[in-house]
Amino acid sequence: MTRLRFQSLQVRLAVRLAILYVVATGIAAAVLIYQAYDTASSLNERELSLRAEDLARAVSRDGAGQAQLTLPVKLASAYAASIDDIFAVRDAGGRLLGASPAEFAEQVSRWPLANDDPSYFHLTNFGASDYWGLSIELVSAAGPVSVSVARTAGANGIVTSLLREFVFDVVWVSPVLMLATLGIGVFVVRSGLKPIRDISRRAAQIEPTAMSVRLIGANLPSEIKPLVDAINHALDRLERGFEVQRQFTANAAHELRTPLAIITGALDAMQGNGELTELRADVTRMNRLVEQLLRVARLDGVAIDFEILDLNGVARSAVELTAPWVIARKRMVAFVAADGPVLVRANAYAVADAVRNLIENGVLNSPVGGEVIVSVGRDALVTVADHGCGVPPQDRELIFDRFWRGKGFKAEGAGLGLAIVKETMNAHSGKVIVSDNVGGGALFTLVFALAGQAAPSSLSGGARSKG
Repeated sequence: MTRLRFQSLQVRLAVRLAILYVVATGIAAAVLIYQAYDTASSLNERELSLRAEDLARAVSRDGAGQAQLTLPVKLASAYAASIDDIFAVRDAGGRLLGASPAEFAEQVSRWPLANDDPSYFHLTNFGASDYWGLSIELVSAAGPVSVSVARTAGANGIVTSLLREFVFDVVWVSPVLMLATLGIGVFVVRSGLKPIRDISRRAAQIEPTAMSVRLIGANLPSEIKPLVDAINHALDRLERGFEVQRQFTANAAHELRTPLAIITGALDAMQGNGELTELRADVTRMNRLVEQLLRVARLDGVAIDFEILDLNGVARSAVELTAPWVIARKRMVAFVAADGPVLVRANAYAVADAVRNLIENGVLNSPVGGEVIVSVGRDALVTVADHGCGVPPQDRELIFDRFWRGKGFKAEGAGLGLAIVKETMNAHSGKVIVSDNVGGGALFTLVFALAGQAAPSSLSGGARSKG
């Protein structure tokens, strides 16, 4: 089942889109998180630079012309009250102008003086915390000074909190956004493949009895239209081939009717021995085969006109027409009509022809003296029951194939009668069902749709012959 699913173009595109979305979302999330941390780092560096500039502005000259650091009260109290921020300021000669705390001043005194290109440092295990800072040379009122400032890693609580919140939002929003995008992608893929599904449904309607159906080529994607046009051209050629075959069958059967009629008349006028009788039987069988070939050609090549008719009348006419033929073969045929009219939308000639073929089939498979019973039901059913050898379950589909003959077939059978019955029912959107007759033999049931209704998809209970 999994293999079949992956043969679906829609599933393949959806899986590839899913992989693409997962990879793209992962890359986007990683880039966003990286940018967020980079931005946070830039903010920390910018804040350290501003603090260094504040300290450089606080440097001035005393009365002796020496550089001194005089912090504003607010800035001095901020450094005194916090252990998160530390600094050290030296003049151009390396003399310490001010620092907080003294331990940091001792450590900075061993460093070289900074230049105008900021250098960054990391103090580990300084006091109870780690510090990140920078050293830079700035211009002050007393000349160039070297300023070193640093902050603990968690000193900027707002930036850290915002960064943590942003990462959390990215983590839970990314899968939701990916699923939503994937859903939209699947919908787009499914919508894009709708023309292919429509073409497939229309192609399923093409069969030998509906060769005029063509695939719709309008409003198709440019990648699909050449394929559809090629299929339509192939169907045109196939339809022409079918038409030639049908025309040949009809012409051949028609041309054979006249010489066979002449031969039949000549044989009937002759007096002879048993061999002449066998010859007459052979000619009779040839006449039957030619007649059935004409019926097949008519079903294949001519559009059937439908009208509202009563199945009672059609079935009765078929029984009356075949009665002399049945009696000549020393069998009997009976007709049981429904209690009232059974109206269906059908073609009278085609339905009568199907019933006649079933009667002939029943007679050929019944013993001498046997009876074939034709019944019409109120639920648009026509049954033809015989008391012959029946139809084995394994042959009940094969008997409707053209020219199929099973074991024990009758010599008079041409192998076309039941094929005509099935094609007639297909043309009427109905079906023919074979079952066992009560008391032995076969029961053929023609299932029609009552006028204004669809043909039933199943037959419940099974029909039974009357009489």
